[in-house]
Amino acid sequence: MQLDLNLLAALDALLEEGSVAGAADRLHVTAPAMSRSLGRIRRTTGDQILVRTGRTMTPTPYAIAVRAQVHALLQQVQGVLAPSRELDLPALERTFTLRWHDSLVALGGPALLAAVREQAPGVRLRFIAESSTDNPGLRRGEVDLEANANPPTAPDVRGERVAETDQVVVVRRGHPLGDGREALTAERYAAADHLAVSRRGNLTGGIDDVLAGLGLARRVVATAPTEATALEFVRGSDLVVTAPESTTRRPVADLGLLALALPLDLRPAPVFLSWHQRYDTDRAHAWLRELARTALSSPH
Repeated sequence: MQLDLNLLAALDALLEEGSVAGAADRLHVTAPAMSRSLGRIRRTTGDQILVRTGRTMTPTPYAIAVRAQVHALLQQVQGVLAPSRELDLPALERTFTLRWHDSLVALGGPALLAAVREQAPGVRLRFIAESSTDNPGLRRGEVDLEANANPPTAPDVRGERVAETDQVVVVRRGHPLGDGREALTAERYAAADHLAVSRRGNLTGGIDDVLAGLGLARRVVATAPTEATALEFVRGSDLVVTAPESTTRRPVADLGLLALALPLDLRPAPVFLSWHQRYDTDRAHAWLRELARTALSSPH
């Protein structure tokens, strides 16, 4: 079979945009030219790729199944054929998918987007929510860059610790723990009713191990999937939330809450950036990683 690598770029654009017109704009070709490319792809693969449903086009099951693989292959081909090409940021047209913890999106997302728009206005960022289960999105090429508190475990996934932050105790103003009458001790902290932040609904964590070492235990009455949701619970109750200081600093101030020093010897919460090794020499990806490092590690 004689392969035309231009069809790979066309297929990637069609699957990303979901329309002939969008793919044509993305690759700076005419719509009729993209329609001809779609026809050639259909003949080559034996699949319709995109089918019309009303006024929109929907990818076929085959197209959905190969979308990540097509994107990864295109990146690899571009890296092989143009490894030394200088990165032309003003002309760069690319969409990056970032799966970051929601609090890190709030913390560093605006600064990252502002830097990207200033340097490479043709680049788009897709921030997507974390999954409640382990997801191999990096390995499949579905995600370009992750940011959370977990170091990668897969051997082909890179990880870099870019920041860390102490944990704080967040309560409403007027809460008994924050009235200043008594020092906040580990005993008083453990005796409070707690709300845990966990997208998986975990009721225990590292804090409970530290408390157990002191002969103490806390009662977690509920979990919330995000820090923003947890802080809303705190506003109107005597619940206590323990969360990273850097990610809660702004919402605590905006909501009129109190952040107290955690009376436990707990390691700072880390922030890891993770990506698949296929992007190690990708100049555009390396550029984005550097901007992400700055956005997540700079004081906010």
